[in-house]
Formats: sequence, structure tokens, C-alpha cells
Amino acid sequence: MVRRIKRAAESVYDDVVNIRRHIHAHPELAFEEYETARFVLSHLEDLPVTVQSGIAETGIVATLHGERPGPTQLLRADMDALPIKEETGLPFSSTTEGVMHACGHDVHTASLLGTAKILSSIQDDVPGTVRFLFQPSEERLPGGAKVMIEEGVLEANDAGPAPHVAFAQHTTPELRVGKIGVCRDTYMASADEIHITIRGEGGHAAGPHELSTDTVLTASQVVVALQSVVSRHCPPDVPSVLSIGRLIADGATNVLPETVHLEGTFRAMDEHWRFRAHDIIRRVVHHTAEALGATAELEIRVGYPALINHPQPTDRVMVAARNYVGADNVVTLDPWFASEDFAFFLQRIPGCFYRLGTGNKEKGISSGLHTPTFDVDEESLRIGCGFMAYLACSVDV
Repeated sequence: MVRRIKRAAESVYDDVVNIRRHIHAHPELAFEEYETARFVLSHLEDLPVTVQSGIAETGIVATLHGERPGPTQLLRADMDALPIKEETGLPFSSTTEGVMHACGHDVHTASLLGTAKILSSIQDDVPGTVRFLFQPSEERLPGGAKVMIEEGVLEANDAGPAPHVAFAQHTTPELRVGKIGVCRDTYMASADEIHITIRGEGGHAAGPHELSTDTVLTASQVVVALQSVVSRHCPPDVPSVLSIGRLIADGATNVLPETVHLEGTFRAMDEHWRFRAHDIIRRVVHHTAEALGATAELEIRVGYPALINHPQPTDRVMVAARNYVGADNVVTLDPWFASEDFAFFLQRIPGCFYRLGTGNKEKGISSGLHTPTFDVDEESLRIGCGFMAYLACSVDV
């Protein structure tokens, strides 16, 4: 089976590269992937799949029925780009000013189309049913995964039974092309946004004693006090991070402003601690502001949950990866504090989110995700489409 799929992957490789380059040159932001969706649909037209489109506005699900008995599996790719100005100098650089595929979603989408083409060509060896899910808006709340789930992509329908397991992959410049990375159990953090407004009297900076409060000092104390949330309340065996990344005090050298705005992120690897921490954050913010004579408004925007890979599907990915790329090319990953809305799928059904090596320092391909010079070694597209096809066929490994 490995040899057969690798031959099929080789036969679609040039097409997959061209697909990736087209999508890369025409990036679209979250929930705006209209042309991308039309392009994906054009490549599904000649395949023996049942297609549902317009899910979460631009999302697509294509269903393939294999000729061997087996479960229903969901394979997911995300389609949206980022508001970043590209600086790669590639001949197929973004043609949309200020928008770029800087997180590899072009690779994910092209690879999944390649997987669909491979499995369609070996339909006689495909077990059960495969749902190819092309998702909008991984990069922006509320997340395309959440919306697609709400619109029924995990339910049985006329196209086939409900999926039993879900898989997704993500480009990784830190891993050399040819490698696959896997992490058991909790892999990625939840991500919630913190928005705080401190209000006070405001006035001349030379006379803080004449004011009811100094909002800048109050905001500074809030930032310091919030560091106790993790250092003094979080269990020591639970990874967690709270960072304030933005402070806007629009006064002047001689003006204390009436309002100061703070923004930050809270990330956790445990859902119980996550929501307990929200209550502590509220208490710290309000009581610190009150103690200094100010008032505080706080909004915690609940984002993606922690991503937890399930044991059996993760073991299956690891065994399949050893078979496909060799044991020396399978890497055990440490937990990562980025967030990913594929976590919503894993809250509902078993599955695994794994990493696809795309870096190559010898070729100068090593820039990190979400940077204007991010690129991938396109050799990774062979593995991106081929391994996922093999994984879909390896229900017995």
C-alpha cells in the first residue's frame, strides 16, 4: 500500500504544486475565501465525490465512498490567509496587497486536494468513507471549525455516516522536509483574549495628588498584579501563560488620561484551570483598580480550547508515519502554546493533529510561521498529500 500510494502521490505532485502556488498567489482572509472555495470546487469536479459547499459561507465538504468496509474519517484543511505583507520574492508571491499565506494554509489545502485525487484513483483500496473538509477562518474567532460543526459537518447526512475520527496536519518550518511530528495528549493551548479599560478622572500630570486616581499607575499595577494569576494560582503541573501585549495610555508628558486600554492573551493546557483562571483575572483586575480609586471594565473573549490528541488515533498516526517516512523521520513533539481551532473537532470526536516538516535551511527556507518571509520546501507536498492518503487507508495499523 505504501508503494502504491507513493506512486499515486508522484503522479499528482506537479498538479499539487501548481494548486499550492495558485492559492498562495491569491490569498483571502478569514471568512472571505470565496475565490479559494471556487478554485477548490473546480478541482473536485472530476472526482467521484459528493460535494457540499457554502458551509460557514465558504466551507466545503467532499465525500468519497471507498470500496472496502471501514469507518468514516474526516480529513481537514484550512484555507484562510493572514493580514501580512509578503516579502518572500517568490515568483508566485501574493497578488493581494497586505494579505499572505504565512501559515501554510495554501499547503494544507493543496495537500488535501492531492489526497482526494490519490484516494479517488485507488478507490478500490479505500476503507469506509472519507470526508474531505476545506475550512474557512482558522485564524480568526470564532473559528471556522466551530461554525462548520454548528452547521452539521460532524453529523450523518445524505452523503454518508457521521465521521468516527478526524485528522489534520500543519506545516512546520522547524522540522526539516521529510519529517512528521506528533505529540500525544495535550498538544496546543487554549487562547482567550483579555480586553481591559481603566477609567479615572484624568488631568494635569504635575498634580496627581489633586486627582481621584492615576489611570496609568493603576494600569501598570494591574499588569503586575495579573502576573500572580499564573505564578500563585495555577497548579505547577499545568502549563499556562498570561501576557499583556498592548497598553494604550493616550495622554502626554503633562497629561494623565481619563482612560487606559490594556489587551493581552491568556493560554492554558487545561480546560478546568482555564475557566477558573477567568474568575481570578476578573477579581484581580477589578479589586486592583478599586484599591487605587479607578474603575475597570473587563472583557474576556473566549477563544479556541486546548487541543488534545486522542491516544488511539495518535498511535495510528505514529505507526503510519513510521511506515511511510521511516522511523528516523518521525519526531515526538513538545507541547506548543499556539492555538488551533481543530481543537473543536477533537472535543467532539477522536482524532489527531500532527505536523508536516516543511523547512530546509540549505535552501534558505527557515522563516517562522506568521512572518512575511515564510515559505516551504515544496518537496513537502509529496508527503503532505501522500501520507494523509496512506493514513486514511491504514485503519488496521
